[in-house]
Amino acid sequence: MKKILFIIGSLRKESFNKKLAKEVEEMLARRATVEYLDYSDVPLINQDIEFPAPEAVKRVRGKVAEADALWIFSPEYNYSYPGHLKNLIDWLSRPLVAGDRQTPLAINGKKVALSGAGGASATAKCREKLTELLTLPFIRAEVMTEPQTGIQLNMEAWTEGRMMLTEEQMTNLRLQVDAFLEYIG
Repeated sequence: MKKILFIIGSLRKESFNKKLAKEVEEMLARRATVEYLDYSDVPLINQDIEFPAPEAVKRVRGKVAEADALWIFSPEYNYSYPGHLKNLIDWLSRPLVAGDRQTPLAINGKKVALSGAGGASATAKCREKLTELLTLPFIRAEVMTEPQTGIQLNMEAWTEGRMMLTEEQMTNLRLQVDAFLEYIG
């Protein structure tokens, strides 16, 4: 069974994107194993502390390396991705040894699915920018560009903190799950 590492772009405990990931986890039951990446302790990237890498960075690199694929669930902040998610990807894009650009990085060649729950754009710009970032020549992740799932949260979700997915949204998620399992082989 394939191991998929879930990365949640929001660090909030009651994150809508974490709730979305839980829905996908249920859909993947008995078809893949799922682990959630905790990267809340990863420091801001800083070349002064890059070598040797902080323990939190070593841990997340190890988790990414062990996974067969990644699934990122992220909100959209100012038409892009959250800063702490970018910070994680920055750390994953850096060499493991000073000056060594030959050794593959944990993220190189990883197959990635993107989904998100957010405001009016249904995280379209976030997913677009993440695709652009993850496919840079030195990161070289393999992003599944279609299908992706973007959920536009209604006002009730924001005021009550509850996310109720429509049948159409659930169908779109199921289609993405099936497509991603096929994509990762």
